[in-house]
Amino acid sequence: MTSRDAIYPRNVVTLREVGLRDGLQLVKTYPSTAAKQRWAREEYAAGVRHFEVGSFLPAARFPQFTDVHEVAAAVAALPGAHGIALALNERGADEALAAGVAEIAAVVSATEAHSAANARRSRDEAIALIARLCRQRNDSPHKPLVHAGISMALGCSITGTVDPDEVLRLVERCLAAGVDAIGIADTVGYAGPGQVGELTARTVALAGDTPVCVHLHDTRGMGIANASAALDAGARILDGSLGGLGGCPFAPGATGNVVFEDLVFLCESKGFATGIDIDRLVAVRAILQAEMPGEPLYGGLARAGLPKGFVAKE
Repeated sequence: MTSRDAIYPRNVVTLREVGLRDGLQLVKTYPSTAAKQRWAREEYAAGVRHFEVGSFLPAARFPQFTDVHEVAAAVAALPGAHGIALALNERGADEALAAGVAEIAAVVSATEAHSAANARRSRDEAIALIARLCRQRNDSPHKPLVHAGISMALGCSITGTVDPDEVLRLVERCLAAGVDAIGIADTVGYAGPGQVGELTARTVALAGDTPVCVHLHDTRGMGIANASAALDAGARILDGSLGGLGGCPFAPGATGNVVFEDLVFLCESKGFATGIDIDRLVAVRAILQAEMPGEPLYGGLARAGLPKGFVAKE
């Protein structure tokens, strides 16, 4: 059984490395299973504890995730590590439950147009899946956490502007369904710090004791600024990917997720202890460079290094 407060303690910043899932969503080549497991182990040695391990999706369409069971098992074998897997439909949810992953993430699109294009279902159907997953969680022997993420929450590549009140209505419906954590995602990197801060503050207020995660993409260079705004607005869970890997098929020109290494530095610079050794974390990029030599990697810390005299917050 997974204790939510133990996994996401209140008033402590939790950083989740999503490179093994979101980071590999659009890559042309991807690491071997052994390399993925080494990626997780070396990040763990650097102090990372939360890993998005993959997606339960059809192998024919998403071969990069056919080894999700093996990657999840590698993370589960690390003391204190927490694995998260994405399930987009009933089959995926059933498989994730059977696999025993510690947290299952499901997605609701902020707009009907994106929901139809991305998941081929309505938002009502997506929320029904989340409610079903929460009921299955209650009947499961290991009771995984259920995380509901609102994609396109800060702007949609199909419809454009998204009404924040509509996002909050979706958040409320997910909370009513019984989720353990709620997420808001700037899936295509449309927003700036003001918009992110405002929506985050309203979501945190609505969620009460339920942890709030903010998932940001750096499509227009606002990722770190937006992460800072989210922290200031009360979010205590942030996603990022090693080297800024990632992207969305509905975001032309997307450069991926917020760079995880830079996100660690941001948190430390704002006085939030992460427990992550940045130099050791940056060194893990060597695995990506060897396994995916054609994929661009991003990040200011990797380029310039830590400032002289930098000391991590304890």
